[in-house]
Amino acid sequence: MSQKLNTLIESASQTAGPYVHIGLMPTYAGNAGYYDEEIGTTPFLDEGNAKGEIVEIVGSVFDGTGWAMRDALIESWQCDASGLFAGAEGSDPAFTGHCRFAADADSGEFTLRTVKPAPTTGRGGVKLAPHISLWVVARGINIGLQTRIYFEDEDNSNDPLLNRIEQRPRVDTLIAQKTGDGKYRFDIRLQGAGETVFLDI
Repeated sequence: MSQKLNTLIESASQTAGPYVHIGLMPTYAGNAGYYDEEIGTTPFLDEGNAKGEIVEIVGSVFDGTGWAMRDALIESWQCDASGLFAGAEGSDPAFTGHCRFAADADSGEFTLRTVKPAPTTGRGGVKLAPHISLWVVARGINIGLQTRIYFEDEDNSNDPLLNRIEQRPRVDTLIAQKTGDGKYRFDIRLQGAGETVFLDI
C-alpha cells in the first residue's frame, strides 16, 4: 500500500510536546489575551445560516495503555453539505470547513460541532464517501498523525481509501458510530488493540 515519495523532500519535524497549545490555542493553554478570540475553534462563520445538518462528534484520543490523552489537540478539514470545499465556486459562505479543538483537560474528551459533509469528488473524478480529515498532535507524537472520520449511516462501500485497507476489520477504526440524532462517537487509539488507521500523507 506504500507509494514512492520521490517528488518532494520531506521537511524536518519535531515533537509538539506540551507546547502546541501555547502556539495554536493560547487561551486554552491559560494565556488569554493574545487574540480577541481563539482562532479556528469553529468551522462556522455564521452557524445560523450554514447549510446542511449540524452534527456533534464526541471522542477521546487514547494512548497505548488505554489512557485518554488530555493534552491532545486536533485540527479538522472537510467539505460542506454540498461536497464543496471553502473557496470553491458555490461553496457555503457561512462555513470554512476548518476547525481546531482540544481534549478537555479533565475528561480527555473532545467535541467537534460541524456540518455533516456530503460526498465529494477526488482526483480524477473519483467519488469519496462523506468524511472529515483530522490532524492529531500531543505529547510523544513526533509527527502529527493524519486520519479520517467516516459515518456509519452513510454508504462507504465505494470509497477508494477505505477499499485500500487490506486488514478489513481495521476499517471500523475510521467509522464514527451514531449515538443519537446528529450525534456521533469517534475515538482515536494511537496503538494496541483497535489502533486507528493513520494515513501517510
